[in-house]
Amino acid sequence: MSAIDVPLPRVRNQTGAAPGTTHSGQCTHISQCTLCEAHCGIHVTVTDGKVSRIEGNPDDVFSKGYICPKATAMGGLHHDPDRLRTPMRRVGDRFEPVSWDEAFAEIGTRLRRIRKEHGARALGMYLGNPAAHSSGAFYGLMLRLALMTPNFFSASSIDQMPHEYAAWRVFGSNMLVPITDIDRTQRLVIIGANPAVSNGSLSVMPGAKRRIKAIRDRGGAVVVIDPRRTETARLADQHVAVRPGGDVYLLLGMLHVLVAENLCDRAAIAEQTSGWDRLTALVAGATPEAVAERAGVDADTIRTLARDHAAAESAAVYARIGICQQETGTLVSWLVMVLNTVTGNLDRAGGTMFSTPFADLPRAARYVPVGHAAWSDRSGRYRSFRAELPAVAMADEILTPGQGQIRAMITYAGNPVSSIPQKGRLDQALAGLDLYVAVDMYVTETTRHADFILPPVSPLEREDVALLTTIFSVRNNIRFQHRSFDPPAAALEDWEILSRLTAELLPAPLRQLLAPVRNRLIAFANPLRMTALALLTGPYGRLRKGRKGITMRQLKASAGGLDLGALQPRLAKVIATEDRLVTLAPDEFVEAAAAYLRKPADAAEGHYDLQLIGRRQLRSNNSWLHNVPTMTGGNNKCTVLMHPDDARARGLSQGAAVRVTSAVGEIEVPLDISDDIRRGTVAVPHGWGHRDTGWRHANTLPGANVNTLHDPHRVDAFTGTAAVNNTWVAVTGA
Repeated sequence: MSAIDVPLPRVRNQTGAAPGTTHSGQCTHISQCTLCEAHCGIHVTVTDGKVSRIEGNPDDVFSKGYICPKATAMGGLHHDPDRLRTPMRRVGDRFEPVSWDEAFAEIGTRLRRIRKEHGARALGMYLGNPAAHSSGAFYGLMLRLALMTPNFFSASSIDQMPHEYAAWRVFGSNMLVPITDIDRTQRLVIIGANPAVSNGSLSVMPGAKRRIKAIRDRGGAVVVIDPRRTETARLADQHVAVRPGGDVYLLLGMLHVLVAENLCDRAAIAEQTSGWDRLTALVAGATPEAVAERAGVDADTIRTLARDHAAAESAAVYARIGICQQETGTLVSWLVMVLNTVTGNLDRAGGTMFSTPFADLPRAARYVPVGHAAWSDRSGRYRSFRAELPAVAMADEILTPGQGQIRAMITYAGNPVSSIPQKGRLDQALAGLDLYVAVDMYVTETTRHADFILPPVSPLEREDVALLTTIFSVRNNIRFQHRSFDPPAAALEDWEILSRLTAELLPAPLRQLLAPVRNRLIAFANPLRMTALALLTGPYGRLRKGRKGITMRQLKASAGGLDLGALQPRLAKVIATEDRLVTLAPDEFVEAAAAYLRKPADAAEGHYDLQLIGRRQLRSNNSWLHNVPTMTGGNNKCTVLMHPDDARARGLSQGAAVRVTSAVGEIEVPLDISDDIRRGTVAVPHGWGHRDTGWRHANTLPGANVNTLHDPHRVDAFTGTAAVNNTWVAVTGA
């Protein structure tokens, strides 16, 4: 039996304990879809122990009844026979069930021995994207502290770190990524984001289609800047097909127009900012004519975009993952913040603002150091930021021998073998570890290498209050996630697993002292108790200014959470720069942008003459959901999207098998021809290419891992985020 042939117990049917309506043998529960940041409210109907229906909760104060197809997959995930329901231990080339106590004891012994023999740097940890969708993220950070290692990695350095780095330099804290006030804006410009599919990220906006339509209904305008005519672009007034990697030039050109034509809000600039003179000097030569070719956008369009933005009653530029995954990711994030600021659209209704979540982390963040350059990877190339190293360094830190080599890893959610460009080296790296522990529900491309897999309960078996997603919500709110099923008696939630691992890493005297009461202490520090404390002490709590305050009882009893109101101006309360001003022109950004202005336009690299970008699909979320058959039909397929002119020039036809090659790898996928993509650009969705996993359905699907084509050494210069959104490729018949 191979390592993926895991004996799995059958699904245990449970009756729900959450509040709901029972009739005719059915019970309907209030819950949330936790598959993305939106956390849309859902009603889960359970019939005879099985999910029979999932629909949107019309009483949810944030999503207001909206759900996307992913929410309907929650039942499929819960009942998936491939989902692990008991801890598994590797025995030779297979996995066998093991008790929780035995697993924790052996893991603790081996982790402590490795740390004693090789030092703390021999331990490493990876925190995946799903962790941020629950309170488990904070228990993951607690485990990270107990490991005492600089070798900490997360999915943030795959998809969002440029935003955080820019926010740190501009506003003084990585937590201060401005939120798009979509519900009140008169002009929304979207760059490299597709909220009609994603429901927003770092500006969480469930039901984004409705919100975009509402802008136009109230007489506003929506512009999408993207090399592809995305699902969001089809809803917009204007689509600007920017060249991949051209965003930095487009924004510099827009800023030139704003400055040269005196279209900036000088009062806001004088009151809120520093660095105006350095900024104006930088953009002085970035005329629309000078940047048009490199932006891939004509000069007249650049001028019009700038003038219309300045003229709007309120306006916001929202940029997301498409710009983060470029070598200029941090620079573009910075320029977006600058453009919103100088037009007077920072900290005002309809512009970009900061939330007031029930636990006011944005305000507290000024006291939390980001740990920039406190250490580096052993090559010296990558510096720490937010107390972590970029994920692209992980394979080298495991494979390169010598002092500080990682010998033991813990991963919590995520699938870095699939999601990180690493030329297949992470497979080799994880397979050679002395110990690898995975906290995950599945045997994936990553966890198949584990010595132990510790599965948390299903999302429908947990109750929680998400914190991280409320920090970036476009409207202040708090909502409770009820259980739809009672978890099996022996099952553990992710926070319990992480807490037990943390306890195993305590110093011996403390570990032995606490052993008799360990489980009681862990149970006491549960997420709901932590939420109750945050409510009590936070901005809506009764310990603040004598207010009556929100209670957990009130929250749990609500039909769809509590609406805490629209975003309010609070820049003066949260800004964390030394002079309490917005830093318009950080030295390192100005120098890097000036260097880009001196560079010629990107040109084809030999016979690699097409630029590859990513593509998000409505029924996919990274590599999730591909084992749910209802989520892998229709248009949810792994194809390469190409403009008709490019296909014709290569003699390629619709549906033909083609080979996509880059300087570092190649894949074979079917061709999808459409004028939705810019000429000279192709797009392939990520998260595909499942092989040799415990996902029996996903293993049968065609498709390939697009990260095979990306060079892991091409990264954003400031954060080390993989630059996967303008890789040069060639496409030929297979």
